[in-house]
Amino acid sequence: MILASFIAFLLIFLVIGLASTRWAKKTREDYYLASGQVSPWLTGLSAIATNNSGYMFIGVIGFTYTTGLAAIWLMFGWILGDLLASLFIHRKLREATGRSGEASFAAVLGTWNGGAFAVWRRIAAVVMVVFLGAYAAAQISAGGKALQGVLGWDPRLGAVVIAAVILAYSVAGGIRASIWTDAAQSVVMIAAMSLLFAVGIAGQGGIGPTIDRMTEVPGFLDWFPSDLLFPGVLGMGLFVLGWMFAGFSVIGQPHIMVRFMALDRPEHLTRARIWYYGYFILFYGLATGVGMLARLYLPELGSMDPELALPTIALKLLPAVLVGAVLAGIFAATMSTADSLVLSCSAAITHDLLPRRLETPLQIKAATAFVTALALVIALSKNQSVFSLVILAWSTLASAFAPLLTLYALGRRITEGGAIAAMAAGVVTALAWRYLGWHANLYEGMPGILAGLCVAWALSYRRPAAVAARQSS
Repeated sequence: MILASFIAFLLIFLVIGLASTRWAKKTREDYYLASGQVSPWLTGLSAIATNNSGYMFIGVIGFTYTTGLAAIWLMFGWILGDLLASLFIHRKLREATGRSGEASFAAVLGTWNGGAFAVWRRIAAVVMVVFLGAYAAAQISAGGKALQGVLGWDPRLGAVVIAAVILAYSVAGGIRASIWTDAAQSVVMIAAMSLLFAVGIAGQGGIGPTIDRMTEVPGFLDWFPSDLLFPGVLGMGLFVLGWMFAGFSVIGQPHIMVRFMALDRPEHLTRARIWYYGYFILFYGLATGVGMLARLYLPELGSMDPELALPTIALKLLPAVLVGAVLAGIFAATMSTADSLVLSCSAAITHDLLPRRLETPLQIKAATAFVTALALVIALSKNQSVFSLVILAWSTLASAFAPLLTLYALGRRITEGGAIAAMAAGVVTALAWRYLGWHANLYEGMPGILAGLCVAWALSYRRPAAVAARQSS
């Protein structure tokens, strides 16, 4: 019954993705940006489904299982940083996309002020292929872990299933298929998490008894994490600030930002935000609650793999048909992000990396198939934490692209050499921070973004007033 329920949901996602091909046009703009005709509600749901990846279902719940109530500060900082980025950046990026006529994230940034930045774009494409590929592999790995936790299957089987479904509808419909399936997947994701949270609370006898049980776990309801860099308010402030930078890092994620680039009109961004943040707050709160409940139901999991908390608690609490729904929710989360990552990688290859752009539908779809295969190979060969791998990719992409995008939003200009130097400073700083082990105390994207922004600012200059007025009109 679990398998039948799961397969039914999987087939629904596949059919929705394939149905989008009826509206597809055989152009690169349609394949990568849906011809810039995506409605606000679809933009918001698609962007948040892409953001709430297997990292949320597997990584965040595993982190909350281990950390307890203090994990809520990760949620608070992340959402606040994401909101600040949205208010500051998103509309300007959508307007720049309309001016440039480009279809890839790197191309829009490279031509923001009318230049070409051909070398910068090739370097950016390499960064995207490496880290978006690793990110996609983490999503595929999360799906494999879900199948392992629920059905006891080899996790490599789940990885192959996800890759096959993603390839089918991504090749067929491009980003339109991705966005349509994202909307359906977001419904399944929130329903699965709500169901599990409600059943978990009821199983403990209600909210009061649940809290009483949690107080019995040493340190589980402490407001401050136990491993802060500094004790007290200072350490807590740095913890929240670090995760605010993690949320702000959304502007460096091509697979999410492309959703806002595809929005039908810049004036509709506020409506898209309502859908995005309404869902984000509700879903993140539910995920945190389920992670804490898992500690009560599965105390033995701490000595094994906490990232299996969600599928394991679903097996413990729900009937088979609903376990299949939760499993489908996890797969929905992984696929909604993985397909976006694959398409962003494909755009980087076909539009930015190669000496000559690949324009024909066959070439573009072949690039998508190549990226999917690459992500699958990485997923099958890696045995790294989903949480750790996603944060590494997220922070490195943010350190590469957020400084330049922030600089542009502040009305500054920069030469191609300056843009390359800023990217290098950001990426090297973030990777060095992680290599030295300091990321355990402070999210590495924060020093990476600040280092890149400092270099970019030092090498930038103010746009002429006439140009600024023309671009804002």
